[in-house]
Amino acid sequence: MLPGQQNLNQTMLDANQLASLKETIGNYTPLQFAWASGYLAAKSEGSPVATLPTAVQTQVAATLTILFSSQTGNAKGVAGQLAKDAEAAGITVNLKNIAEYKVKTLKTESHLLIVTSTNGEGEPPDDAIAFHEFLNSKKAPKLPSLNYSILALGDSSYEFYCQTGKDFDERLQALGAKQVSPRVDCDVDYEEDCAAWSVNIIETLKDDLKPSSDSLASVINLPVAGIVESQYNKQNPYAAELSVSQKITGRDSAKDVRHVEIDLGESGLTYQPGDALGVWFENSSSLVAELISALSLDENENVTVKLNGSEQEISLKQALTSSLEITQTAPAFLEFWANISGDISLLALVEDKNAVRSFTANHQVVDIVKQAPANVNAQQFVDALRKITPRLYSIASSQAEVEEEVHLTVGLVSYEYEGQLRLGGASSFLTQHLDEGGTVKVFIEHNDNFRLPENADTPVIMVGPGTGVAPFRAFMQEREASDATGDNWMFFGDQTFTQDFLYQVEWQAYLKSGLLTKMDVAFSRDQVEKVYVQDRIKENAAEVFSWLERGAHLYICGDANRMAKDVHHTLVDIIAEQGGLTAEQAEEYLKSLRSNKRYQKDVY
Repeated sequence: MLPGQQNLNQTMLDANQLASLKETIGNYTPLQFAWASGYLAAKSEGSPVATLPTAVQTQVAATLTILFSSQTGNAKGVAGQLAKDAEAAGITVNLKNIAEYKVKTLKTESHLLIVTSTNGEGEPPDDAIAFHEFLNSKKAPKLPSLNYSILALGDSSYEFYCQTGKDFDERLQALGAKQVSPRVDCDVDYEEDCAAWSVNIIETLKDDLKPSSDSLASVINLPVAGIVESQYNKQNPYAAELSVSQKITGRDSAKDVRHVEIDLGESGLTYQPGDALGVWFENSSSLVAELISALSLDENENVTVKLNGSEQEISLKQALTSSLEITQTAPAFLEFWANISGDISLLALVEDKNAVRSFTANHQVVDIVKQAPANVNAQQFVDALRKITPRLYSIASSQAEVEEEVHLTVGLVSYEYEGQLRLGGASSFLTQHLDEGGTVKVFIEHNDNFRLPENADTPVIMVGPGTGVAPFRAFMQEREASDATGDNWMFFGDQTFTQDFLYQVEWQAYLKSGLLTKMDVAFSRDQVEKVYVQDRIKENAAEVFSWLERGAHLYICGDANRMAKDVHHTLVDIIAEQGGLTAEQAEEYLKSLRSNKRYQKDVY
């Protein structure tokens, strides 16, 4: 036996002791781990250790667990603020991304809050897929001791509004958990509802969770994990300068797509490829004037609106220009106008939720006001509108190349309604109303669910037709700057080769340099039979499957309603055919890729 080995062996636990220790600490909460480590450290030094009554130990273990699941970042922001408010009230908080939460500890929780968003088709965010599946599986335990509440974020213009929050709520109740406060479903202008829910839930729970002054919990401080955030955010955007707005579609294109460059100056804002830029905008003066005229109201009449948490008096014109949403119609506004106007066709329409979604998608507020005139005062009208919300644009640049700039690929939303040209709020602001050198308020929306592989040798497949090309331009800039050696394959599509090949010169340069291994394009209107990106993917079925089998990460960006669904179905067919699997097994294959962050979507 070597010198010192005998002493070392005496300090180690034998197999039985180790097994006993593992069993004992298996269900400890973070606070209990902290207390136990302090207790054992004191024992090892021979220091006196107070014997605590059972009741006090129970107080120490009272922790509020807050889980968030977010596709973009809103739920994370809300949960982070909730955690700060709870800690300020003296509550010990365990804040976690739901993807990092160990589901086996759920049965040991006493108090749980979940803040979650929902994907467009009612699916949970990528972060929440595993937790969602666990709750709906036979492995989910009974939870009679759990007190919980849910805050769900969504968009009422979608069919499956706040569905993930509803799913969690239903399953937790079915498992025996007690709802300490009703679930709150929040629309896109969620700030006020979130704040009210947070205040209510902290007030409800603080007596149960706030440790007494003489308990050990008062001296244990477990920090909540988090990232140092910029001073600029959604609530406090940075006033940046628009430096470039250049049309990159041809003269005869049916589309107006702009390459936009914004100077972040000395803001210190940083972003990664895959992140989005939040853009605050103002409604066009001509649209505001048309709406006020249709209402027969005075633009100078004062109205009260809530701005930054406090009520302020501003003119009707100012409210409609900078504070209220008038280019996207909320279902709630349509219902309000149907009732106040008494219009028979609108009253019939609001009885059908699917019809409402279809109607509001291509009718701006002014169109509805003109279709069914009604007498309404200015305050009534503004109270029926939801607050203006920033638009998120996938970032089309890497800071490794552009430094203090951020680039966007902006497609102007435009259509005609009864002879009137209608434009999107943010897209027209950036491309039609804001001159180069003008000011635009922005913030970074981080998206950890759309990231390049950590291993630079990993191959990537990118599917981005139209403006969905934006994040892949950022990906290529990043791969070039980092000297990544992994293969890169791009699938791009649009209407015509000559008019709509976005960033064509850049893609050709990447092909020539060898950074871009392969590129397949689909221009739907360049031949009699329309061809789309999913058709090009199908033509390359064997090679696509081969790339996936050797570890490729697959990304899709763009239209959620048609393109992303069609590409997904094509992938299922390819995997089934090439892998000799059933359709169900192919779906499981893709589900496995998604849970391993190898199948990521940024769709809208």
